[in-house]
Amino acid sequence: MSNRLTNLLAVVLLAFMFLLAVFSMKDDAVTYDEAAHLPAGYSYLTQKDMRLNPEHPPLIKDLSALPLLFIKDINFPSDIDAWQKDANGQWVFGSHFLHQSSNPTDKMIFWGRIPIVLLLMLLGFYIFKWARELAGNKGGLLALFLFSFSPTFLAHGRLVTTDTGAAMAFFIATYYFVKSLQRPTKRNIVIAGIFFGLAQLCKFSLVLLLPLFGILLLIWAGANSKNFKIFSQRSIFSIGRTVLVGLIGLTLVWSVYQYHVWGYPPEKQVQDTRVLLESHPLQDVAWAADKPILRPMAQYLLGAIMVFQRASGGHTTFFLGEISDEGWKNYFPIVYAIKVPLAFHILTLIALLSVTLSIRRGSLQKTKEWVKAHFPELSMLIFIAIYWATSLSSNLNIGVRHLLPTFPFVIVLVSVVIAKLTKNIYANFALAGLIIWQAVSVVSVYPHFLAYFNESVGGPDKGYLYTVDSNLDWGQDLRRLVQWTDDKEINQIHLDYFGGSDAKYYLKDKYNPWWASRNPEELPPNSYLAVSATLLQGGHGSTPKNSGYLWLDQYEPVTKIGYSIFVYYIE
Repeated sequence: MSNRLTNLLAVVLLAFMFLLAVFSMKDDAVTYDEAAHLPAGYSYLTQKDMRLNPEHPPLIKDLSALPLLFIKDINFPSDIDAWQKDANGQWVFGSHFLHQSSNPTDKMIFWGRIPIVLLLMLLGFYIFKWARELAGNKGGLLALFLFSFSPTFLAHGRLVTTDTGAAMAFFIATYYFVKSLQRPTKRNIVIAGIFFGLAQLCKFSLVLLLPLFGILLLIWAGANSKNFKIFSQRSIFSIGRTVLVGLIGLTLVWSVYQYHVWGYPPEKQVQDTRVLLESHPLQDVAWAADKPILRPMAQYLLGAIMVFQRASGGHTTFFLGEISDEGWKNYFPIVYAIKVPLAFHILTLIALLSVTLSIRRGSLQKTKEWVKAHFPELSMLIFIAIYWATSLSSNLNIGVRHLLPTFPFVIVLVSVVIAKLTKNIYANFALAGLIIWQAVSVVSVYPHFLAYFNESVGGPDKGYLYTVDSNLDWGQDLRRLVQWTDDKEINQIHLDYFGGSDAKYYLKDKYNPWWASRNPEELPPNSYLAVSATLLQGGHGSTPKNSGYLWLDQYEPVTKIGYSIFVYYIE
């Protein structure tokens, strides 16, 4: 296949993915995390003040809020307590900003999502680029195809959250760091440093790049020395260049955070830091929060501490019929198994089997030659191992999206192996059948990519039986519920809603609030009751605290709105 045709097909795939993402999000309501991220980003750009949502670095939120600067007459509710007095009053402030300040909510959230879609496109370009370098045009196109029809990327690559940005940053930063080791030119070192810094500004989990880069440095130094000796003259130069990459990144982080605390009153920053870290052993970070040179890094450390504290604390959720805040060791393996297309699982197994059968024992010299020849692939495998090990040890089990940074590496590795295996017409026909299956499986769930589950568990219609939260229900279908009530001419509906939108804002006088602990007898006869899947399953526990929706088992829902909101008619 010619380079020209390859480039054309790549453009077509990215354009198709862009259209799928944009058109599928246009009717989505504000999802849970978006209610905090977009208002926070707008406050950063307009106020130079990072008092909201410090548990995530600012870059992704900044990019999402950029289009809002071109929307006229946006009201910033700076007079409310959530902004003036509260420590990180992100949820109350976000509700006011989006739904109670006469702002164009749907317009703001639509345009705020466009930069995330563009980041998705950038990630797709680099997946294509790296796979093409490793396995030629066929490998590049296969990787881009599998990426373009990834339901998880299509779901989260169009929402104002940090997940897609984190996956992009992990991948591109690793790409350039590997380049800086293989070809240590000034240009590669500077670019690696810049992308390392940008990665740290996307999500705090990207601190995992530090152990990854350290391990890669040692392996590369050993492979380029006699008998894998690490501390040779050549390896010392490699260490020095890696330190330079880190210093460039650190400088970029400091500079960006300096902008974000420029308008943040020092006394307010100190107060907020003390409140947010009140019970944490590292609360002394507040000491640096009013020091001019140290303030940016104090704010950075505050966010890092908050997010790692939350990861260890867990999150109450439903999984395989259980409700717990302690997490499950089998959560991520099972969620990955049922949320990723079966066709891709088959390709992964073929690739693993092929690599396993090709492994041969060899001399030390052959091992060094293999490492140097396959260093990019080895780098990807090491990252996947580090990230999975970290994820399995976490109690924060709220979605397959937390595994998203590993997806690009797995896609590239599988594509590289499969591209080299499919050398005859029969293998190519089999490959075509698998990728067509994946494409049909994913497109058939449009526009509800967040609710995608593969055929092994009955597809999206049965997904709620296994897991909820951001795997299925993040509040995205509220506007579709409003449309359904309009179509059915329903004047009143009781609703227990999970998400980032304001049900009253959309349903207006039709809305009657409901919650799981209420007595069902309080429902008037012939009432409609709508319950978000996350809250419905969270009410199917074995204790009085979490068993508030067991009584609904005697009813069949009259409809499901986008797989995430169950509507019942209670006679």
